[in-house]
Amino acid sequence: MRYNPFVAERTSEERAKLRAVREGSLEQGREEAWRALITAHAAAVERIERELSEAGLPPLGWYDVLLELWRVPRRRLRMHELARAVVLSRSGLTRLVDRLEKESLLRREPDPEDGRGSFAVLTDEGARMREKMWPIYAEGIAKHFGAHISDEEAEFLTQVLRRVRSAARPS
Repeated sequence: MRYNPFVAERTSEERAKLRAVREGSLEQGREEAWRALITAHAAAVERIERELSEAGLPPLGWYDVLLELWRVPRRRLRMHELARAVVLSRSGLTRLVDRLEKESLLRREPDPEDGRGSFAVLTDEGARMREKMWPIYAEGIAKHFGAHISDEEAEFLTQVLRRVRSAARPS
């Protein structure tokens, strides 16, 4: 057995738990639920991305940024707040914001309280693009997700996923 400092620095109880969590060992179908969640998400997003592209619209990631900015007062967020809202690394968000800014869908404004920081601000053109993208996105959600679950399942799934998100992302 090779030396692994991550494991070696643990108590014997912690090491036992680490050894116990091997592929196929998660309890009560949790691994299967996880895999079903991520593969269903990937499949639905892939279809929606294709439909947006076929309609001559930008990728879904653009919509997510435009939506988050549209939802907030003054239509602006600090870059780190936007990164957290759309689940991107800061460097990934910076590249995406660069593209959106180049297309005049948002603009950057300096943060007067923090000279190093800046805000991403939704432009009128960005708001129009979000409105243009929404019907294709909504139809994709309905077709590739909503059509396959009942209202009760949707409510239950929402509760479960909010609980998971809250646990994974404490305030």
